[in-house]
Amino acid sequence: MKIATASYPLSFLDSWAQYEDKLHKWVDEAASHGAELLVFPEYGAMELATLAGRDVAGDLEKSLHAVSDRLPDADALHRHLSAQFGVHILAASGPACQPPTAERGRPVNRARLFAPGGGVGVQDKQIMTRFEAETWDVVPGNPLQVFETALGKIGILICYDSEFPLLARALSEAEILLVPSVTEALTGYSRVQIGSQARALEQQCITVMSSVVGQADWSEAVDVSIGAGGVFGPPDRGFPDTGIFAVGDLGVPGWVYADVDVARVADVRADGGVLNRRDWACQNGRSELAPCVSLMQAGVPA
Repeated sequence: MKIATASYPLSFLDSWAQYEDKLHKWVDEAASHGAELLVFPEYGAMELATLAGRDVAGDLEKSLHAVSDRLPDADALHRHLSAQFGVHILAASGPACQPPTAERGRPVNRARLFAPGGGVGVQDKQIMTRFEAETWDVVPGNPLQVFETALGKIGILICYDSEFPLLARALSEAEILLVPSVTEALTGYSRVQIGSQARALEQQCITVMSSVVGQADWSEAVDVSIGAGGVFGPPDRGFPDTGIFAVGDLGVPGWVYADVDVARVADVRADGGVLNRRDWACQNGRSELAPCVSLMQAGVPA
């Protein structure tokens, strides 16, 4: 299977048609290279706020609501592109302002996974960064889930979540962990990259990191972003000796591609040089792990 993970620049959009054209070009390019799983980054949906004008996009609170209002349209577009090109797409996350699980009616940071058969999986961020919690007042959302897809079992750890081993442990059944991210400094990017590699090592799985890159002077929240896409695995039998399938050039927009064999996850878990996942015994049993949700057909409604 080929994975495409994005180093994604945000645009100031003059029209919805411009956004449709941008997403179509990105998906078309990845699909033409044979990618079956496409991963967009955390808060990449913030560019939708520009459709309400520069004043709204530059206002922290107003931008949250402006993006949330556009998410249903963005979801319909991603659902269409997923079916048209026959690919799985993790859409760029964004604020969802009225989820039933939100605290105090505040927005969550929501990613959505689209399968070509029409299935949709929804995953919210679990642990907020200081900016999200103290300035933006974004709150944790729905519990962690493992999505069963035609490509394998997929879990999602949004950016900061990847820095917490017990969250990945809750997704122990996942063969692929998606890590959409946005970081404003090299230190932040390094933390998420190191976290992604560590989670691949501990859980003996494949991790896929995507990043926002470049400047967006119209936003106080995502004005400068540093990062790159990357795909990682455990440095063990059947995987790269370094554990690195691919890493993009820092700050350079575009797709980063990697060819992976998901079957090797089961192989290394059964007979790797080490057995990290097995040897980290779950003291409280299977009930502590995240539920598995099928995206093979109906999926989870967004």
